[in-house]
Amino acid sequence: MIPNYTNVHLKFKLDGLSYKHDDLMEVAYSYVKEGRPYQQELGNFLLDWLDAKDHITVKTSGSTGKPKRINIKKQAMVNSAIATGDFFNLKPGSKVLHCLPSNFIAGKMMMVRAIVLGLELDMVEPTALPLIDYEKDYEFCAFTPMQLKNFAKYLRHIKTVIVGGGQVSNTIIESIKDKKPHVYETYGMTETVSHIAVRKLNNFDDPEQGEVSYFKTLPKVNISQDNRGCLVIDAPHLSDNVIITNDIVKIYSQTEFQWLGRYDNVINSGGIKLFPEVIEKKLQDKIDDAFFIASKPDDTLGQKLILVIESKTNNLNPSIFETLDTYEKPKEVITIANFKETASGKIHRKKTLEALNI
Repeated sequence: MIPNYTNVHLKFKLDGLSYKHDDLMEVAYSYVKEGRPYQQELGNFLLDWLDAKDHITVKTSGSTGKPKRINIKKQAMVNSAIATGDFFNLKPGSKVLHCLPSNFIAGKMMMVRAIVLGLELDMVEPTALPLIDYEKDYEFCAFTPMQLKNFAKYLRHIKTVIVGGGQVSNTIIESIKDKKPHVYETYGMTETVSHIAVRKLNNFDDPEQGEVSYFKTLPKVNISQDNRGCLVIDAPHLSDNVIITNDIVKIYSQTEFQWLGRYDNVINSGGIKLFPEVIEKKLQDKIDDAFFIASKPDDTLGQKLILVIESKTNNLNPSIFETLDTYEKPKEVITIANFKETASGKIHRKKTLEALNI
């Protein structure tokens, strides 16, 4: 029998204490009135989750178009929590760590999983290096890439880690290669109620598999492509509508795909399609400053590939481009003192290029 969103599992605990529905409502009010900012975010979400409505209103990240406010059914969030629990074998009483902001879908879903699955959840402030009780061991935790990078040496305390919210660099993947916990990169968005697919980053059954690991969908998720080559997601238990993304993918099977980049960012240079995200991944370990790949108009090529870097100087060693294919090498390097950013702290490519009059 599938749990209802109105139920709080009997085994659910928050910071070591058991709560029923009304008790949890009191905790939410307390957090909103007296808590620290991250607790206030959690309190506001809990008040939304525990009210009589069958949905919550959230702001999308822009993965399927311009950011907008949408309603997500609470039962869809329950279904997502169950799918994650089944995939990662989370049982009632499993201890989990919550260190993500609760104003984004990933943070909201950590709390929903705990309430629905009966998990014992410890909440800590969502900083770049979460401060945890190192005497405790956890079954499960979700990190951002920056948190995973900073927390890599402490991973022995966590059995399974998922990481999302941005690309996971080769440096981070290398740092977790020999760690005991199983680490998975996630693919998902607000519209899919958190992740619908995961990609293993370490502890491969086949030692030679390495980064050939593709995203594997969770049960009940059907994938296809539109005429742009973008991922189409059909998951009736999560959304009443088929979700058409702007993510260009290569599909390997009914359950496996490789993410190539955003349709909005694809560059056509002299008839060659170039994916900025693929090029950026190759350069991640070679450039210390923040950067991204873009293009500018060119009379000959149509679009000329450029590297935009957040720096006051332009002293890159040309040798860093030797690992790139011929067409992937930037024709120009442009510096800017400060990138424009989105509300969630990510690089806003379009506004940054506008600031450069490109």
